[in-house]
Amino acid sequence: MTFRKATKEDLPEVIAMLANDKLGSQRENFKIPLPKKYYDAFERINNDPNQELIVLVDTTQTIIGTLQLSFIPYLTYQGGIRAQIEAVRIQTTHRGKGLGKKMFEWAIERAQEKGAHLLQLTTDKQRPEALKFYQSLGFKATHEGMKLHFKKTKSE
Repeated sequence: MTFRKATKEDLPEVIAMLANDKLGSQRENFKIPLPKKYYDAFERINNDPNQELIVLVDTTQTIIGTLQLSFIPYLTYQGGIRAQIEAVRIQTTHRGKGLGKKMFEWAIERAQEKGAHLLQLTTDKQRPEALKFYQSLGFKATHEGMKLHFKKTKSE
């Protein structure tokens, strides 16, 4: 198995994984052809040196997992870099084989290579099994996270 940067051609499989659960199916718009918004987002991610959209592929180059790492430079921690991991998904046919752990091990190593002093994540409270998994990897719930969702305009 190999980790590599995602390409534009990978997007349909990546978006299919993001949409393939209870929460993702409510917020993603997976269809072929993919809506242009996904390609626009990919270009923004791909052109930003602080963003890495990654896929995990098997020996046949079939995508079996994905994640996104964001590197956030900031002034606290003496001008530190904070890494954020998002959108971690494994193809349903490959779950339960330890690949999620391998993906996190890779992400932790990558964050350290980029000079981050911590790796953070959020998880939806509707995913208690994910919370237990993250805790098993050493993540600790040290802060209370909050979000403010904005209403979409009719053109969105």
